[in-house]
Amino acid sequence: MTNLADLSATALAPAFASGALSPVDVIAAVLARVDAHDGALCATYACDPDQARDAAHASETRWRRGIALGPLDGVPVTIKEMIATKGVPVPMGTAAMDLTPAPDDAPVSARLRESGAVIFAKTTAPDYGMLSSGLSSFHPLTRNPWDLTRTPGGSSSGAGAAAVAGYGPLHVGTDIGGSIRLPAGWCGVFGLKPSNGRVPIDPPYLGRVAGPMTRTVADAALMMTAISRPDPRDFMSLPPADLPWMDLERDVAGLRIGLMLDAGAGTPTEPAVRAAVEAAARVFEAGGAVIEPVAPWLTPAMLDGFDTFFRTRFWAVTRELPHERYDLILPYIRQWVEGGAQASGLDVYQAYQQLAAIHETGVRFSQRFDYVVSPVAPMVAFAAHLPGPNNDPQRPFDHIAFTMPANMTQQPAASIDCGQTADGLPIGLQITGRRFDDIGVLRVSHWYEQARGEWRDWPTPVWSCTTGVVEA
Repeated sequence: MTNLADLSATALAPAFASGALSPVDVIAAVLARVDAHDGALCATYACDPDQARDAAHASETRWRRGIALGPLDGVPVTIKEMIATKGVPVPMGTAAMDLTPAPDDAPVSARLRESGAVIFAKTTAPDYGMLSSGLSSFHPLTRNPWDLTRTPGGSSSGAGAAAVAGYGPLHVGTDIGGSIRLPAGWCGVFGLKPSNGRVPIDPPYLGRVAGPMTRTVADAALMMTAISRPDPRDFMSLPPADLPWMDLERDVAGLRIGLMLDAGAGTPTEPAVRAAVEAAARVFEAGGAVIEPVAPWLTPAMLDGFDTFFRTRFWAVTRELPHERYDLILPYIRQWVEGGAQASGLDVYQAYQQLAAIHETGVRFSQRFDYVVSPVAPMVAFAAHLPGPNNDPQRPFDHIAFTMPANMTQQPAASIDCGQTADGLPIGLQITGRRFDDIGVLRVSHWYEQARGEWRDWPTPVWSCTTGVVEA
């Protein structure tokens, strides 16, 4: 029998409507799952069981009275801790932050709460969201449920681990260079980086988006029905659009799909990752898509420009912190940030020009294809205790050359599981669409999810909180 914690969001609303299930029972199962496993996974922050139970009871009453707020009413959801929820501090993953409670919900939190979703916990992130790892100076080390010795990725570390572990069906991450897609790929779940501005955020910033991390494409689409609603606080948001988020059926016959196996910069693609992505491309080809291998367009100078710009930006953010707080930031992050102190105004301008070059070159490239498929990352999940796959603060972004460009080009891009290594580590396939074609990316992802077929069971071990060993 399926545990209630493992039910999809799309299955819950009909069951709530018919009375077959109650939001109260579902949140009880989710909280039991968290209580049993989070001592080892360390995926949550500020879990509030009492508030969650109260919200579930209120939802149950609405369903019984026929006044439910929509299909998300009563559905459990986690929100990345960097997204404000009223009354909860926003530590930004670092011990250096002031822990003043947030005065208001951020746009994503507000839209979900208005939809009746049961926000029961925040999920962990590394310092300032600047690592593709679950390593944080504030949170305990977050681990990958497939293998506790491996990272879940980051910076939406807890969201990825929570989705795998079945802490309910819906999880929200953020992404400025791959922070939704990388943990989705390394955790074997689905993650959508929407078009920039599609999901209102506060505060908005260059490249930053929020989006769903779920076990299924349909659940991600369902979440988008709520979080894409407008909010005046995001002055960079797209005009409101009534998109058919749940209209996911299509075929891929005749689609022109680019196959990119090398990013053009950063770490070379590992053989196992390359083979899995090539196999995924053959699935599309069997469905009638035209697959065209393509050379990369990203250059090392573009990737270095991204590094210089954001290194300098974070130096500006952190340099005026009191010494006693600054010293609490992870040493790896401090080493990276302090490189920004040496950047001149000309260096920063030239770095920004490289970001503009990514935007222009990437958008022009994308016009040649309906979609482009590639690895999410050139390697599988690395050791949990490392801040990044190469452990080098001077080259911290060599693994994001496949993901980062879509943040700069503002294109929608998704990660979906396309295979695994011999020892069971997931491999993510990135599906990138033209600007603003979020629905198309979801539909193509949904097609692949169905064509791929039943993949494998989610991990169901008992995680030992003391030894870190996965027991049968």
